[in-house]
Amino acid sequence: QVQLVESGGGLVQPGGSLTLSCVTSEFAFNYQVIGWFRQAPGKEREGISCIHSHDGSTWYTNSVKGRFTISRVSGKNTVRLQMNSLEPEDTAMYYCAIGCGPEYKNWGRGTQVTVSS
Repeated sequence: QVQLVESGGGLVQPGGSLTLSCVTSEFAFNYQVIGWFRQAPGKEREGISCIHSHDGSTWYTNSVKGRFTISRVSGKNTVRLQMNSLEPEDTAMYYCAIGCGPEYKNWGRGTQVTVSS
């Protein structure tokens, strides 16, 4: 069972940007939908974006539309999440996984994003 690997989190000031990366298997990258979800302490898991391999179509939850962009990096089996105009409410552990919610599988250890001044 292949686990996806997330990276790119960190501490950023409100209004700042971060780019998260998710390394997948070749099969997952070429044939499955890859999604990002986040979970903050004491809160439920929240699906935030996903991208479909067959046509590149994307989905975003309302709270990140216009601020986050999901993309595929061909040749690297990598899905990226560009996050701009970050807000303190975006603070959470971010995970990538196979699926577009509400069910996910094969997520990795996650990468922490903290938005604070």
